[in-house]
Amino acid sequence: MPEEYSATPSCPADRQSFPHTLGDEALLDRLQRAACDYFAQMGNPRNGLVADTSREGSPSSIAVTGFALSCYPIAVERGWMSRAEALRRSLAALRFFHGSDQSGRPDATGYKGFYYHFLDMRRGGRVWSCELSMIDTALLVAGMLAAREYFDTDAADERELRELADTLYLRVDWRWAQDGKPTIRQGWKPECGFLHYGWDGYNEAIVLYALAAGSPSHAATDECYGAWTLTYQWENLYGHDFLYAGPLFVHHYSHAWIDFRGIRDRFMRGKRCDYFENSRRAALVQREYARRNPNGFAGYGESCWGLSACDGPGGERPDASGEPRRLFGYSARGVPYGPDDGTVSAPAALASLPFAPELALQALRHMLAQYPETLRDDRLAASFNPSLPDAGGRPWVSDGHYGLDQGIVAMMIENHRSGLPWRLMRRSPWLVRGLRRAGFRGGWLEDAAPETGR
Repeated sequence: MPEEYSATPSCPADRQSFPHTLGDEALLDRLQRAACDYFAQMGNPRNGLVADTSREGSPSSIAVTGFALSCYPIAVERGWMSRAEALRRSLAALRFFHGSDQSGRPDATGYKGFYYHFLDMRRGGRVWSCELSMIDTALLVAGMLAAREYFDTDAADERELRELADTLYLRVDWRWAQDGKPTIRQGWKPECGFLHYGWDGYNEAIVLYALAAGSPSHAATDECYGAWTLTYQWENLYGHDFLYAGPLFVHHYSHAWIDFRGIRDRFMRGKRCDYFENSRRAALVQREYARRNPNGFAGYGESCWGLSACDGPGGERPDASGEPRRLFGYSARGVPYGPDDGTVSAPAALASLPFAPELALQALRHMLAQYPETLRDDRLAASFNPSLPDAGGRPWVSDGHYGLDQGIVAMMIENHRSGLPWRLMRRSPWLVRGLRRAGFRGGWLEDAAPETGR
């Protein structure tokens, strides 16, 4: 791409100070707008790719680009971006992926309809010797399908976008990604082939398995989804029965696109629960863990919780008491079995808004009041650690911003406010088909449009 491309992570001067007296709706509006702005500020308009983080030199993350495609409709509906601009950025992304190098070579963009996890922002080729990522491709494709449902007029550009979204979805070879195994593999590299582990155990991959089940061209095997649920771990923690996953993001990502209220697969029918309620219980478990604070970390409490996959301090350093502590850097922190080094993700707590709005807002207001350093340009930092204060008593705070955090914040605020992402995806024939073939029944699925056979 042309060398004149550059990201501009600045924010208007009149939005530098943050009034903590805002009402809930105004507070959410301000945070959501800044989160949506990330994608315009950190995106390359020539190819639609969006940077993984706001740090200088960051490559694109295909998952962040998927979040961007899902957030442009939100920005349009909220009056923060014109429909024409959102369409232009969305089309640029879909045209790029459609024409990208799918040879699977070490410097290509993808293979078999999947894409490498991180891509160069300008040329769109693989960087960092990363893997062909099945889950990140699924999040990207979910964003494409959200755009497909939003841009629904008969205008030529909008018809083109829908056709590209269909083509890109239909060329993903989900069955190849099983490598003959019961479940989908986590990744593939041209240097060594498939990675030696699959998407097993409950995790953020429901959207992956649903999209894999729905494909009329390269679907996963009929047994694939059920084989995945056989690896689940149902537990009772702090008096709550729930499907266990330690990091909070696991309980959010698929929910950004799929409305799980009242729809159940075979596993959840057996538990008399659904995945939406399960995520509510996960928030309660996180809050109770922080209240009990078994490791005695500074700041933890019923209004300061949110252990998730996030940035964090690394190495080993003394904590507030002078004792050495092992730190985990970027890691999937979890409850209650760890890892835990005192690092909290405010975006993860806020993303629980649709499931536990009162608790999420209480935590948000507490963290903003106690640790104002975590908010920069109206965006929540990826994480902070109150038990590692600087000389001025301020907590350690992650530098820059992460696109995944901004995406999940923007989408979950909107799902709480209007349900727009959920409404769009309820219209997706591919997702509806996949959920039904995975065994989901009930709720809105009963009234969803029948399969079109496209």
